[in-house]
Amino acid sequence: QVQLVESGGGLVQAGGSLRLSCAASGRALSSYAMGWFRQAPGKERTFVAYVSWTGSSTYYADSVKGRFTISRDNAKNTVYLQMNSLKPEDTAVYYCAAGYYSGSSYYRLDKYDSWGQGTQVTVSS
Repeated sequence: QVQLVESGGGLVQAGGSLRLSCAASGRALSSYAMGWFRQAPGKERTFVAYVSWTGSSTYYADSVKGRFTISRDNAKNTVYLQMNSLKPEDTAVYYCAAGYYSGSSYYRLDKYDSWGQGTQVTVSS
């Protein structure tokens, strides 16, 4: 099973940018489709973005479309989430996840087998 470690979170003002990284170890990241999810205090964990094995397909939650970009560098065993035009409602713990699933239910948490520990993103108004 692959181990995932997120980094890059922090405190940023509304309108600012952050880039999250998710580093994999134990297995090659190229074996997995990858997703980013987030969980705000008192709320359920929800889908943010997905990237396929090769990076050729990406999908986004409507709330982040046009502002966030998911990408991957399989040679570096790392997945990224570039977040621009951040809003206070983007405040959450962000998690990366790895899975073998390749269908249309990429937004479902149960389609992913491995999860990182999360990184906090706080956007001030």
